[in-house]
Amino acid sequence: MSKQLNLWPARMDLLESLTGLLLVLFIWGHMFFESSILLGKDAMLWVTRMFEGAHIFDKPYPLLVSGAVAAIFVLIAVHAILALRKFPGSYRQYHSFHRHMGAMRHADTTLWYVQVITGFAMFFLASSHLYVVFVQPDNIGPYASSDRVWTGRFWILYVLLLISVHLHAGIGMYRLAMKWWPFKAASAALARKRLKLAMWCVIAFFLCLGSASLVTYMKIGYEHADRAGERYVPATESNHPVSN
Repeated sequence: MSKQLNLWPARMDLLESLTGLLLVLFIWGHMFFESSILLGKDAMLWVTRMFEGAHIFDKPYPLLVSGAVAAIFVLIAVHAILALRKFPGSYRQYHSFHRHMGAMRHADTTLWYVQVITGFAMFFLASSHLYVVFVQPDNIGPYASSDRVWTGRFWILYVLLLISVHLHAGIGMYRLAMKWWPFKAASAALARKRLKLAMWCVIAFFLCLGSASLVTYMKIGYEHADRAGERYVPATESNHPVSN
């Protein structure tokens, strides 16, 4: 009697890829929403209220943001647990991997190792960011976010997180494409070259977009430092209190 085929490794591999894809799509969408500050304070406040449900319920509910953060944290945890299966499990294994990586000089192996490093960094960086947003969902807005970035010195964390998350996401999407896209053998080399170019272009784009947004938040926070804690009130609502 033949042994029954164990499908769980393949299933976990597929789930790792799916959770990674969902997280990358979230990160890229999140970056576009965060960059609304480049269009002005009113645009950023409109996006904030959208996620608080104000455009639907006629009143902001910051707890909706906490719920979304909790879901993202669970997704990150599942993805991290699945990815850890492939990480070296001891110093000896890391040492052996480094030796082989140096000897092979294989670009895709090096990219995988960059993912290991950035993934490890994000375990601390992303967790810190998500915790703050989870417990203070009402502390998001043109002034509230800028005060946290500048007066709260969170720009240090966000610089490191910006670099780590977009390297990890860009490389991850490249590796997903190489792994799951049904390339023909004859065109695989050309496809790899094009995908790698697209990967670096996407990484550069989001690093530039994120940097521009972060600098803008820092500038607003610097100018608003003597009034830190004050919430932004658009001119059209100057007679009505807002929570951001």
